[in-house]
Amino acid sequence: MDPKKFERISKALADPNRLMILKEIKKKKQNCLYCVDLYEKTNLAQPSVSHHIKLLADADLITTEKEGRNMKYTLNNHVFDEYITHLETLKA
Repeated sequence: MDPKKFERISKALADPNRLMILKEIKKKKQNCLYCVDLYEKTNLAQPSVSHHIKLLADADLITTEKEGRNMKYTLNNHVFDEYITHLETLKA
């Protein structure tokens, strides 16, 4: 894994609000959640949720898809697997 990508993912995972967002997405059957659902479930203001979503998307931890007027967020399991594999290579 590219060191810059590893750093970007690590920084994205370092915030409790972003972890909470990822957990909320994971709770759904198909690992996807709509933007409006996130506002309700996280008790964060819309600008805060948008900021955290942008950082998670920039780190490729989630994918975004526009469905009509709504945004749908899905976990990118491939990137999580890649990240965990890279962490395992760091063990002594």
